[in-house]
Amino acid sequence: MRIRIVDAFTDRPFSGNPAGVLLLPGADAFPDDTWLQNVALEVNHAETAFAHPLPGGGEADWALRWFTPAAEVAMCGHATLATAHVLHTTGAHTGPVRFATRSGVLVATPAADGSVTLDFPTAPLTRADPPRGLAEALGAEPLTVLDTGPNIGDLLVEVADEKTVHALRPDLRALAAHSERGVIATARAEDPARGYDFVSRCFFPNVGIDEDPVTGSAHTALAPFWSERLGRPGLTGLQASPRSGRVRTELRGDRTLLTGTAVTVIEGDLLP
Repeated sequence: MRIRIVDAFTDRPFSGNPAGVLLLPGADAFPDDTWLQNVALEVNHAETAFAHPLPGGGEADWALRWFTPAAEVAMCGHATLATAHVLHTTGAHTGPVRFATRSGVLVATPAADGSVTLDFPTAPLTRADPPRGLAEALGAEPLTVLDTGPNIGDLLVEVADEKTVHALRPDLRALAAHSERGVIATARAEDPARGYDFVSRCFFPNVGIDEDPVTGSAHTALAPFWSERLGRPGLTGLQASPRSGRVRTELRGDRTLLTGTAVTVIEGDLLP
């Protein structure tokens, strides 16, 4: 089987968020979960995506699952973008592709410029009281705290400004106690003329990811939060990890469109 490493939400290698992508033969079922988890651990990126084709005539074209080195997750944006990129660049699928996932059917639509737009469910945001110890664990005082719902399982935490987001050095062990997956820290862009409207960083210690480089799923929560604040459905977010990347978002009620590009950087054979 061919396995690829794809940098997602970027237009150049060695930036954005790397994901492993493995297109499995046949349309029957996924291999054993232990094998899938071991492959993801061996790849050792934030996510590895596994996809296999489905019989024609159904509601989806491919079945898709995502694993971190430590656990399976319910939703992953960058590995979905990476999988769509592989399908389209290899000719394994043309046009919009419908993925059957744990989060329902997700559609990825390619554009002539090489970008891919993902149609994901908008995260249901619920205002929450800051948990005791959150400020100390994150290393910044929360201005607003919201629960992002079951598909994501994060706390969305607004902090004072963009400089605060860049400067965060959280206590990851302490941070793990405050949510199912992790914490999304965000602030309004200091200067929108730089080409982005808000900034974020994502820390997911509970699934074995200290800091995720660029997180598509987090932007299904960031999009409704910032669209309400800024009064516009279409925005661009900068995820300010060391690798960094940008996600274009468009809020459409209970759906959020996430647009980005991807680059394949490694391709090889997965040996038995």
